[in-house]
Amino acid sequence: MNNKHYDVIYIGSGHAAWHGALILNQMKKRVAIIEKDKIAGTCTNYGCNPKILLEGPFEAIESLKHYGDIVDTLPQVNWSKLMDYKRETINPMHEGLEQIFKDQGIDIIKGEGLLKDAHTVSVDGTEYHAKFIVLATGQRSHILDIEGKELMHNSTDFMELDTFPESITFLGGGYISIEFASIAAKMGSEVSVIGHSDTVLKQYHQPYVQKLVKKLEGEGVTFHLNIDVNKLEQTEDGLKFTDDKGFELYTDYVVDATGRVPNVEGIGLEQVGVDYDKHGIKVNKFMQTSVPNIYASGDVVSKKTPKLTPTATFESNYIALNILGNDADKKKFPLKALKLLPIKYPAIPNVVYSLPRIAHVGMTVEEAERKSGYKVKTIKFGEQLEFQYKHERDAEMKIILDGRNRLKGAVIYGSAADDLINILTLIINKKMSGREVNKMIFAFPSASSGVIQLLGMHMMGVDIDL
Repeated sequence: MNNKHYDVIYIGSGHAAWHGALILNQMKKRVAIIEKDKIAGTCTNYGCNPKILLEGPFEAIESLKHYGDIVDTLPQVNWSKLMDYKRETINPMHEGLEQIFKDQGIDIIKGEGLLKDAHTVSVDGTEYHAKFIVLATGQRSHILDIEGKELMHNSTDFMELDTFPESITFLGGGYISIEFASIAAKMGSEVSVIGHSDTVLKQYHQPYVQKLVKKLEGEGVTFHLNIDVNKLEQTEDGLKFTDDKGFELYTDYVVDATGRVPNVEGIGLEQVGVDYDKHGIKVNKFMQTSVPNIYASGDVVSKKTPKLTPTATFESNYIALNILGNDADKKKFPLKALKLLPIKYPAIPNVVYSLPRIAHVGMTVEEAERKSGYKVKTIKFGEQLEFQYKHERDAEMKIILDGRNRLKGAVIYGSAADDLINILTLIINKKMSGREVNKMIFAFPSASSGVIQLLGMHMMGVDIDL
């Protein structure tokens, strides 16, 4: 076979690509991955991984604060040493993953991939051919189009800061601003958040959002809402934000966190006839684009499903199996056995990695309150499990139960919400009853065992306040 011919070519190498690539490679398909930047994409190199690493020491400090005067002196984070640790840990990851892919027999092609036709991708003038192509080009930081936008930085820049600024402003009211503000406040900086609407984290349960906002305000974060800045300039007193209604704000450093946009430009979509909109590449229920042998996966897809690393991985695995089915020998397998099922997402947990966290899965409280046949229960596990949950007394969750007391959704406010939500996601996806939950035994006295016990009682119709 010509070394430029493949069964499957991926454009992009993040979670939306490499999981499926490994499956196909294992099934003896010839696979190539095209990448113009670091192998493994945004999450590994510039997003989830470095962010959660940088947050680690601040999470430890947050836990100690719950004990009040039991702890005499809270530790301080040495940002310079933390950055050294981050670079030592995160920077080599892409090299290790690239070597793993090569060792497995996947070809890595460095450069920008450009679709030439339904089966051809050009990289720096060299053409590569494949039966199937998967577009996994992800998203990039949005840049607010205002005067002085060149003075702003993005989230990647923030996570590369050598020294921490005395004052910092986050533009936008989404999860990136709030997560970074949680860190910046604990660094002792003067922190501001500017949002154009009247609230932040609009897609999350607002009572918990307001609880978080109040906590951050107590730590020195200032929220400027209903503000549409239109100019940023360098002055003798620092960077200056203004709008056309008299708003002024001086700051040392600005992070533009006004969202992310799909990478649909410059990859040849128009030439090949792949349809897309401002939200990304359009796909059908099989993740196929308007060109049937070209698929799209991950954050570049136009979809209502949350654009998260786990959903990108889920889609990547699904597409690999779909390709295997489409590429199977129809003479050897009955058509019924090769019938492909459309993608069906399970309940998907979503977390704001602030300090503390807000996590959600399944039906929202607001949906349950609008519909008949559902109950919303509040479990104040921080109070009820005070020592088990390490004195975080304001931690709580709201659960949504249907007419049979099956769990349909939940939202959690608390430091361990990201772990607890995974357990609730399993209960929802497995459609477990209260009886089934109560039949399981968990390690005690862990925080999660106490929370599950409280949940199980509510699912059995027992309202309990320990």
